[in-house]
Amino acid sequence: MSNFTHRLAYYLFGVLGGSIILFFILNQKKSRCSYFPNDRVLNNIRSKSFHYSDEASKVLAEKWIDTTDVKNTLTYGDVDFDRSNIKNGKGAKVYVIEGQTTKNQPIELIVENYESRAVLKEIKKRKSKR
Repeated sequence: MSNFTHRLAYYLFGVLGGSIILFFILNQKKSRCSYFPNDRVLNNIRSKSFHYSDEASKVLAEKWIDTTDVKNTLTYGDVDFDRSNIKNGKGAKVYVIEGQTTKNQPIELIVENYESRAVLKEIKKRKSKR
């Protein structure tokens, strides 16, 4: 084998070994790598105490949606940045998050994100994009 092949093999072995060690270290710390804006917003909302407005509580009482659907949307949903990140005058930013229920009903959550808490203001049914 040539000198270049030896160096390439050592390099690839080092990168692989370092990646495995780094994976186990970061996995034990339960750290997250949220670099995309959508992930950062959803992670920020989930990390705070979460409250439901009276209007959102009324919609939840209708039984077509439940808190599991809300939690799944706050984990896997898509933030509509064109209609979000708007200050509401009360010290919060308003985010529109699109997702779906466990029955595949498209929904939209409107969340006010304060410094220390997040408030679900509205839950709306969306039209299917077909």
